[in-house]
Order: sequence, then structure tokens, then C-alpha cells
Amino acid sequence: MEESTLIKKKKFQKAETTKTRQRIMGIVFLAIGLFIWFVLSATTPPEAQTLFVMTPGGSSVISPDLKFNSLIVLNIMAGLCVALGIFQIIKGFGKYTNIVLVLVGLMLTVSFLAWAASGTSINVGGMLRIMLMRSIPIVLGALSGILCERAGVVNIAIEGMMITGALVGAMMGSLFGLWAGVVAAIFAGGLIAVVHAVLSIKYKVDQIISGTIINIFTIGLTSYIVTKILQEREWQYLNESGIFMPVSIPILSKIPYIGPILFNHNIFVYSMYILVIVMTIALFQTRWGLRMRAVGEHPKAADTLGINVFRIRYVAVILGGMLAGFAGSYFSLGSAGYFNQSMTAGRGFIGLAAMIFGNWTPVGSFGAGLLFGFAESLATN
Repeated sequence: MEESTLIKKKKFQKAETTKTRQRIMGIVFLAIGLFIWFVLSATTPPEAQTLFVMTPGGSSVISPDLKFNSLIVLNIMAGLCVALGIFQIIKGFGKYTNIVLVLVGLMLTVSFLAWAASGTSINVGGMLRIMLMRSIPIVLGALSGILCERAGVVNIAIEGMMITGALVGAMMGSLFGLWAGVVAAIFAGGLIAVVHAVLSIKYKVDQIISGTIINIFTIGLTSYIVTKILQEREWQYLNESGIFMPVSIPILSKIPYIGPILFNHNIFVYSMYILVIVMTIALFQTRWGLRMRAVGEHPKAADTLGINVFRIRYVAVILGGMLAGFAGSYFSLGSAGYFNQSMTAGRGFIGLAAMIFGNWTPVGSFGAGLLFGFAESLATN
């Protein structure tokens, strides 16, 4: 009798939590709609026109531009957000709430751009292309963090693994070619991850302390190498790797609007697409992924079932380090063509934020990475 009452109480508490979340999300949607209405629309002249240029700079595929009345679009977006908010408060979208949240976020973004560019034009195509490029190290860093944290190891050393991968990639790429630089960067990231894994798993050092030590050490080591070696005239050829050039995917790159934005990049963008898909399948559709998540959530139960907890954690951390090294190679081999001490600029930590914002899932982290990348792309317009 007591057990039945406890179960009913838990169900009631869960229902109340769901209801509370439903109302909060509805209020958020409603607030966004009212913000668009009373702030953006109120400061937009009725005759103002906005021009969205949809062709990224340098693209051979010309996409038609979008020209519209700014105030009309703002009012439509505000009305839709308010309607979605009222429906969410009264009835709720259930399992589709997150999708609606993304939709409302997109409407807020379009509204902001329409308001900011009212009476003039803005190259939205170029902005979205830059957004995708800026999101690469953030998304890859988030994927690295997911591999580690799903196995139960916190990895804040991603920044150090990235900067090591960037330096090693630039030096090896200068000596033996770009692909050799990528391989070397992946190996260097994995090597740093081995140190983190041994300290955290074998010797049970506090994972935050271990990651911090690695970050400090790698930043200091790379700075020393740049100062004592790469800045000397006779060794400067070790920091002239060049970059991977963009490769257009046939047919897909010719699609109006999205083709030049999504399918005319170098190998790092395409690798990001593939890794998000592969990791999603590996984590949630394979026995290996199930075991890794079990090790991260209930290590004692996993050990009872005969799963080698230590081995899975070692593999996860090392794979995460290799992924972080690959992310670091993007800076030197996919963007700048050389190594600079400040080129990672905290992207490893931003990747961890994207991982948390994306609910520790590859697809969610990809979306969060795009959001952070979009914020950076605003500075170019």
C-alpha cells in the first residue's frame, strides 16, 4: 500500500514538473513575441525595406536575394511567437516543444536581422557561411567533451589539446604536407589525452585539477616553442603550412541558397557533418555506446555486468583527445595557414559550454555550436 502511494506521488511530481516546464516555455515564447512587437516593430518605420543578400562572397552559384517590408515581417514573426506561446501555456506541444523552441529562436534571429538592416541590406548568405566555419572548432570540441563525459570523465583539457594539435599540425604540415599535419595533430591530441586519462582514471587525481594542469603546461610549452624556435628566421619555414582549399560537392553545392553555404568548404566542415552523424549512431544505436553510457552513469552496475569500466574510460578519453587534436588542426591547417599562440582563443571552453547547452548529445551540441558561431559571425557585418 505504501509502495503504491509512493509511486503515485512520484508520478504526480513528474507531472507537476512537466506542467511547470510547459508554462515556463510558453512564457518565454510569449516574451519573445512581445519583445519583437513592442521593441523591434515599434522602432521600425512603416516604409522601411530590408534586403537579405543570399549569395556568399566569392560563390559562383548566385542565389536570388530576398527583399521585403521590414515592419510586416516583424509583425508576422511577433504574432506567430505570441500564438505559439499562448498555445504552449494552455495545452503544450509535448515532445515537440524543443522543435518549437528552435523555430521561435529562428524567428527571433530573422526579426533581429530584419530590424538591424531595415532600410539597407545585409549579406545573410555570407553570414551563415561564416557562422558554419566559426562553429567548427566549437562543435568538434563539444564532441570531444561528449565522448569523455558520457564515460564519466570530465575533460576541461580540451583547450590544451586543441592548441597542441594546432602547433603540431602546423609544423608537421609545413614539413610533410597538410594531411601529415592532420594525422600528427590527431596523434598529439591523443597523447595529451593519455596523460589526462592516466591521472584521472588510474591515479584518481581530481579531473578538474588534471585538466587545468594540462592546459597550463600545453599553453606554456607551445609559447616556448614559438618564442625560441618558430620566431627565429632559420626556422620560420616550420610555420608555413598553408591550408586545405574548399572543395565543392557536385550537385549539392548548386542547390539555391543552401548549396554555397553548406557544401562549398574544406575537409573540416564535411568532417564535422560526418562526425556528428557517426557519434549520434555510435552513442545511441550501438552496444558500445550503451556500454559507454552505462559506465558514465552507473559504473558499479556496469562492472557487475562484466563491463571493463577502466578500459572503456581510457578509450573514450583518448578518442576525445584525438578529436580535440583534430579540432586544433583546423586553426592552422583549415583557417590561418600557420600557428599563432592565441588562435584557439578559448574555443575548448566554449565547446564545453556548447556540449552542456546541447544536453550532452552530438546533434544538440551541433546546434549550440552553430548558435555560438552565429554570434561570432555578427561581428563581420
